[in-house]
Amino acid sequence: MEFDFLEPVNDAILKFVSSLSSQELGSKVVFHTQDQFPDIDQINIAVIGVLEDRTNINMVNEVNLSAVRKKLYSMFPGNWDASIADLGDILAGDSVEDTYFAVKKVVASLIKKKVIPIVLGGSQDLTYALYRAYDDLEQMVNLVAVDNKFDFGKENESVSANSYLTKIIIDEPNNLFNYCNIGYQTYYNSQEEIDLIEKLFFDAYRLGEISNKITLAEPVFRDADLVSFDLNSVKSSASGNNVTFEPNGFNGKEICALSRYAGISDKVSAFGVFNHNSTMAEAVIIAQIVWYFIEGYHYRSKEYPFGSRANYLKYIVPLEEEELIFYKSDKTDRWWIEIPFQSNGHNKLKRNTLLPCSYEEYLAACNQELPERWWKAQRKNAL
Repeated sequence: MEFDFLEPVNDAILKFVSSLSSQELGSKVVFHTQDQFPDIDQINIAVIGVLEDRTNINMVNEVNLSAVRKKLYSMFPGNWDASIADLGDILAGDSVEDTYFAVKKVVASLIKKKVIPIVLGGSQDLTYALYRAYDDLEQMVNLVAVDNKFDFGKENESVSANSYLTKIIIDEPNNLFNYCNIGYQTYYNSQEEIDLIEKLFFDAYRLGEISNKITLAEPVFRDADLVSFDLNSVKSSASGNNVTFEPNGFNGKEICALSRYAGISDKVSAFGVFNHNSTMAEAVIIAQIVWYFIEGYHYRSKEYPFGSRANYLKYIVPLEEEELIFYKSDKTDRWWIEIPFQSNGHNKLKRNTLLPCSYEEYLAACNQELPERWWKAQRKNAL
């Protein structure tokens, strides 16, 4: 059974949780222990540790999530109705492929049961294993990475935290519909990589863009299936990371806001936080990132693609060569733009679909400006 890959939460954590008050989060979480495994049918969110971090093929760095769990479970929850379980840890396999296989099986089983896995890594190449979990779900995948780098590598390079994206793009089956990077820092990415993002019709937002207007990220997360956070995207003064010092990056408030956007998205079905150094200082920001994701989940509104368009206001904007159709939710005031189906025998969209957008993009369309988001989606669909 897939869940046999999971080791129980260690006794020290269970002892710590037993000392918490009934108001603290740990008292409201069901744990995988030596004696029992949580009933998956009764939970909404599952916390999973993956103790995999290989800087090279022969060495596994130690990953210790005890401090993260203690910080998370000693926090006070909001007025949440989500059922949360901690399913324990997936140990590093004999090879990195073994670990990927275990992660893929566990995550796929949870997604099929409508349980959202919150995966605490290890190295960010585990994003590849999360992506492969969608193989059996017969759907295209939108991946959003909050990262200061694009993580491209050479075609024949062994997969790592700095090269996993290449493997996602070239490996079959290719289920990737869109990749979006949030928070990249130009000096960490070659011009060839930046050009490649554009050539593939992917999306990327520089750190300064998002820091200046963080609401730009909300429509991106609303369209995501899988979200991966690299802790190196947070500046060290906020994360406590003094091992690989990062003078620039998101601050604590910004990274938690992005996590809340991911949680509030009706579409996000898997979430991961990676590339930390297992230090006590970083445990605080990781715990808060997870807390805000769960907080966002509580406020999901069950809108598109789960709701009916009948509850939306429809706006038709005529352009010179196109007619754009926008929808506005009368429940949350959020906006979508329709991407029309194009029958060419190879297109990835099987019907007209709605793409999340912003009110500003609707206003731009009213001024005869074709939204870049719409154009890129059209081009990807035609490939």
